[in-house]
Amino acid sequence: MLEFINVSKSFWTGSQRKVILDRASFRVELGRSLGILAPNGTGKTTLVNMMAGLEKPDEGEVRRTSKVSFPLGFMGGVVGRHTARENARYIAQLYGIDPDYMEAFTRWLCGLGEYYDMPLGTYSAGMKSRFSFALLLALEFDIYLIDEGMPSSTDVEFNRKAGNILRERLESATVIVVSHSADTLEKFCQRAAVLRDGQLYQFDSLEEAKQLYDYQA
Repeated sequence: MLEFINVSKSFWTGSQRKVILDRASFRVELGRSLGILAPNGTGKTTLVNMMAGLEKPDEGEVRRTSKVSFPLGFMGGVVGRHTARENARYIAQLYGIDPDYMEAFTRWLCGLGEYYDMPLGTYSAGMKSRFSFALLLALEFDIYLIDEGMPSSTDVEFNRKAGNILRERLESATVIVVSHSADTLEKFCQRAAVLRDGQLYQFDSLEEAKQLYDYQA
């Protein structure tokens, strides 16, 4: 389970205070995947980062009783001057899994060839995205976080392999997708919520959420 209890989060933009959440409380239970509709500029990435524990709330508590992933596409924790092999083995040690397995899995999935043994700092954005996705899929979580702002890959073979693994994983895991597009949510979940005025309003169907979201727009 992932739960927000009276959570507040805001930023000072230089001219005004931007409120992401205002004493918001909500819960996501295992087996009940959730799509969150939020317009651009409302703090979607900040919300996902708080779910993952990458950002802390100003007030309130974020409670995790399950294994929650880092956001799909997140590149934190890797070092640009180190190779993919070195980074993969380091991440494996952090999560307590076999470094040999992590190296073999990411090497196979990424399809980077000789670049796998070159520093990440020399990678294109697409290559970095593939490596980040491979790291995520090498680890098993109860809840997977997907931010629509994540970088994507144009490599057809990678997308095929990674997509098959992700679909299999999501058969037994829970996913939280944050997007400004209802079409994106339809691919992953039936339940949906709307981020509006610092609160998260949850609905039993995507259609109900779209009604509030369209009215807000």
